[in-house]
Amino acid sequence: MLFRRLAVGAAAAVLSALALPAQANTVHTPPGRITVDVVGVNGSGCPQGTAHVAAASDNTSFTVTYSDYLAQAGAGAGGTEFRKNCQLALRVHVPQGFTYAIARADYRGFAHLQRGAFGQERANYYFQGMAQTARTTHQFNGPFTDNWQASDQTEYADLVWAPCGEERNLNVNTELRVYAGTSNPQALSFMSMDSTDGSVSTVYHFAWRECPGA
Repeated sequence: MLFRRLAVGAAAAVLSALALPAQANTVHTPPGRITVDVVGVNGSGCPQGTAHVAAASDNTSFTVTYSDYLAQAGAGAGGTEFRKNCQLALRVHVPQGFTYAIARADYRGFAHLQRGAFGQERANYYFQGMAQTARTTHQFNGPFTDNWQASDQTEYADLVWAPCGEERNLNVNTELRVYAGTSNPQALSFMSMDSTDGSVSTVYHFAWRECPGA
């Protein structure tokens, strides 16, 4: 029988570099209220109505909550269930004169992996019209039945900034994969990144800059 537990964990995606002019000033958070709108949803890990986005009231981050994001392999799993993905197109509305980058992303989930099986969480994100950043992969090997977590930290100099004075979608891509490997074919392995009560969320943390001439 498939079972789930809520989880906490952290992972961050590695970003490629895009420098702003030297006169851009670093700020902790801009004034006003940041909003994040979902303008596109696609993928087997986030069927319509199962992914929700909310900006933090202090402008430091936004969260994505999934309610049907689970990959599985082994007994009872369909042939395509080993891989689930979600692609979100987000419009982040920021005060005039400021720009942002994604400094860290914290992913949360739970995994039940049989001995010989393994699961992977993959992620990247990029701004509309710009090259995709490198996709990071975090692997968890069975036997494993616990919260999964992984951490990456992007150096400030390597952050990718949204172009000043333009509104471009932030495209967020995530993926879960589970491979049965050498595990017992009569046993089930799974990996989730979802929450039925909204208590488990992916958190994307902002870095802020004041645009030149603002």
